[in-house]
Amino acid sequence: MQPTRILPDLQCSLLCEEIRQEINGNFILIGVVNFLRVPQLPVVALKLSVFNRWTAGVGQFTETVRLVAPDQTTLLRKGEVKFALQDAALHATNVTLFGQVEFKTAGTYYLEVLVDDVMKLRYPVPVILAPQQAQQGPQGQHPHPPQTGPTPGANPA
Repeated sequence: MQPTRILPDLQCSLLCEEIRQEINGNFILIGVVNFLRVPQLPVVALKLSVFNRWTAGVGQFTETVRLVAPDQTTLLRKGEVKFALQDAALHATNVTLFGQVEFKTAGTYYLEVLVDDVMKLRYPVPVILAPQQAQQGPQGQHPHPPQTGPTPGANPA
């Protein structure tokens, strides 16, 4: 007797800047995100992509991807997609796009991946505030000191 339903395993989940698919079906992951280092807050990420690959399951399923704020309760984004696996030796790849995501505070955000309301993976996505520092020249001086008045010999117009 063959099983009619086996909950699949999540083979991988990666947060990326962009995901493309070649003509042969292979995926290209661009900018796999370990953390988000930003010069100021709040900041808006134009696009975030989540690459999930499922295997070793049989049946029809619903994948849910959630982006949760550091307070652990605020849901920033949620995506759902239905998929099927006809045989446990097959795999299914799902891509979820989150557009215009606003990060208001620094801290650890979480990406959660569920299948049929069963949590399969929850991983941190730290947002780090790192203001850009002015470039320093030799001996710690700015490469172009600020002008405080007219340049000597200049003709004010």
